[in-house]
Amino acid sequence: MRNRLISIDLFAGAGGLSCGLGMAGFSPIFANEINPVYADTYKKNHPKTKVLVEDVRHLCERDIRSFLGLKEGELDLLAGGPPCQGFSINAPIRTLDDKRNHLFKDFLRITKALSPKAVLIENVTGIISLGKGTVVKQIYKELEQMGYSVSHRILFAAHYGVPQTRFRTIFLAIKGKDKTVSFPEPEYNASAVANFAGAKELCLEILPLFSHLLKPYTTVWEAISDLSEISLQNNTSSYSYTTDPQSRYQKLLRENAERVENHTGAKLGKINIERVQHIPQGGSWRDIPFDLLPNGLKRARRSDHTKRYGRLHPEGLCSTILTKCDPHWGSFFHPTQDRVISVREAARLQSFPDDYIFYGSTTQQYEQVGNAVPPLMARAIGNEIVKMLQGSDEQQKKRFG
Repeated sequence: MRNRLISIDLFAGAGGLSCGLGMAGFSPIFANEINPVYADTYKKNHPKTKVLVEDVRHLCERDIRSFLGLKEGELDLLAGGPPCQGFSINAPIRTLDDKRNHLFKDFLRITKALSPKAVLIENVTGIISLGKGTVVKQIYKELEQMGYSVSHRILFAAHYGVPQTRFRTIFLAIKGKDKTVSFPEPEYNASAVANFAGAKELCLEILPLFSHLLKPYTTVWEAISDLSEISLQNNTSSYSYTTDPQSRYQKLLRENAERVENHTGAKLGKINIERVQHIPQGGSWRDIPFDLLPNGLKRARRSDHTKRYGRLHPEGLCSTILTKCDPHWGSFFHPTQDRVISVREAARLQSFPDDYIFYGSTTQQYEQVGNAVPPLMARAIGNEIVKMLQGSDEQQKKRFG
């Protein structure tokens, strides 16, 4: 095999998937992203990759192969995450009539033309139950007809060192019939209550007997404690490091960076500044005096909306980073400062290295971070794909050697 494996990233966003796969030994030679601001972030962080800003539905798969000089079957990995908003359990209406829910067909169309050795599809957990499982069945059917062995699991980001309770559905396919498709085993002893139904059997469990053999999960404080205090009332976003790394996680993410970038965030209104002062670490809207609560939460049961207006606990995991770190939608208040987490802190909690810079407005930067695949999770998946590809090569050598 080559020293570096070559990959293509469709629906690439800001490039979290490519970032993590790069850590596993893959070099992205081509990426496609429809949003020009997100594509700009991808280009600047992956300067050797050809990036096309285009709707994937307009891509001609054969032109891609010709453009890149690829022979059929030469590509090692085709990866991507078709837009997930239509699949999400947070979507108000989840239906196959949503056009976004058919973009996976274009991914499969390009797969058929490029015939890569391996395929990776990433999505939210809601894809499992959409259309009573018809989307999953269609993915299996088409990939198997192309000659792939296919499997899917729901992976938990915290199992791979990401300090976040993020679940994602991962489809993996390897060229060849009856190949064994494997997924990365948990490396960190982390757990969370899954907020989805009907697919928990797809999650990788840590048996109590073996939990002590795993590393302790990465905490919020291990991720962000070295980042300087900031005021969101100024426009500064670039800072010098003021302390040495305080954890192995920080040392890893700071390895190639000289400064802290994107360390700014959304400003709070006067009422939210009042609210946050009442919320302890690990607390939520329940700790806010009744007369300061938003009208909707005044009518809520105390068992409802458990993450809203939450302050992160330094020794815990962060809730899923969303495209808006809005306190009304989750636990996004800083553990010790009366503000929401910055873009860089959100990126740290997603496991982006500090030398990965985000461009566009602050709102667009939050969106890019929230939409991304956590790089350390992508690295673990990439390492597993490398093992499977090496196994396939060894089988070929034995067969024809």
